[in-house]
Amino acid sequence: MSRSAFADPILASLLDTDFYKLTMMQAVLHHYPDAEVEWAFRCRTDEDLSPYLPAIRKQLEALAELRATPQELAFLEAIPFMRADFIRFLGLFRFDLRYLHLAVEHGELTLRLAGPWLHVILFEVPLLAIISEVRNRARYPEASLEQAAERLDEKCRWLAEQADETTLADLRVADFGTRRRFSRAVHSVVVERLKDSFPGCFVGTSNVHLARTLGLKPMGTMAHEWIMAHQQLGPRLVDSQRAALDCWVREYRGALGIALTDCITMDAFLRDFDLYLAKLFDGLRHDSGDPLVWAEKAIAHYERLGIDARTRTLVFSDALDFAKTLRIHRALAGRVRTSFGIGTYLTCDLPGVAPPNMVIKMTHCNGQPVAKLSDSPGKTMCTDPAFVSYLKHVFQVD
Repeated sequence: MSRSAFADPILASLLDTDFYKLTMMQAVLHHYPDAEVEWAFRCRTDEDLSPYLPAIRKQLEALAELRATPQELAFLEAIPFMRADFIRFLGLFRFDLRYLHLAVEHGELTLRLAGPWLHVILFEVPLLAIISEVRNRARYPEASLEQAAERLDEKCRWLAEQADETTLADLRVADFGTRRRFSRAVHSVVVERLKDSFPGCFVGTSNVHLARTLGLKPMGTMAHEWIMAHQQLGPRLVDSQRAALDCWVREYRGALGIALTDCITMDAFLRDFDLYLAKLFDGLRHDSGDPLVWAEKAIAHYERLGIDARTRTLVFSDALDFAKTLRIHRALAGRVRTSFGIGTYLTCDLPGVAPPNMVIKMTHCNGQPVAKLSDSPGKTMCTDPAFVSYLKHVFQVD
């Protein structure tokens, strides 16, 4: 008998989120506890999500009841760079639905968040996971865990056939699939199966709850919001990227040393990523644009700074599958360390299923606009065209 791919509630743990939300939250607590932010939801595909509003509201009621358990707090306490005051704060934290506006406007599902960054920051990943699973329940009610497991097994067999033992031993793959997963149950099955299938190359998960329950390493450092917020928190806009990276270094003192590069394009990032920062960070993360073009820019930049690129790590996390992962890994072998965070391909791939494509991004900080100008035009997001133009001018982006 097949087992349903769905279970209630959709979110059953406060730690069922990406690790970088917690690492950024700790930094916000210590450096910007009074910052106010706004976020907006966008579905990148032509899909009507409005019929799911009642079911989403029901899941939000359950979300508001979540709190960290003593066992979960103890797990975080064991991580050396998670600080005691943050652990205490997280023990008191609750999702406050007053900061969330969810409605159907002009026939479309609209979602906005507005409030203290410290209290709004954890909403993003659970909200996306809830919307994704509610939508999948309605569209694919017959989906089963067996289907998810069989599809993953096919991929694992393909990878084992395409990559010899030496390649697999050097490959580093992590699960980055929480926000747009098919369901919580499918996510758990997939991560546990990957752990058993590739104990050498499967190095961890971005999902803190699964890391705790399955004995894996939680993966992640920072997201776009960290650098975006500094466009209004830093001393000057032109210094905002350097201010964000410098603040991160002061918070984590050498830990969590992977910097995200595509908030204002890779070229603009590298102009700010000088020798000082390049020595303080262990590597860079790719999230938009051609991955090999990006990697060549990163390697050349390290070489210009006199840094051996083989001592640095490039993390890839943009729409990866196993074939793309192998292609990138082989192209860069021996030149730089590589690591791969794979999302939807692992956690929302069942027969006949079309994954959702949706995001929730910060739009304002302290009442002023912020923007992301990625290396993929479709990923640019800002509600203020004038600010986008100004940002491009300041950072010399075409």
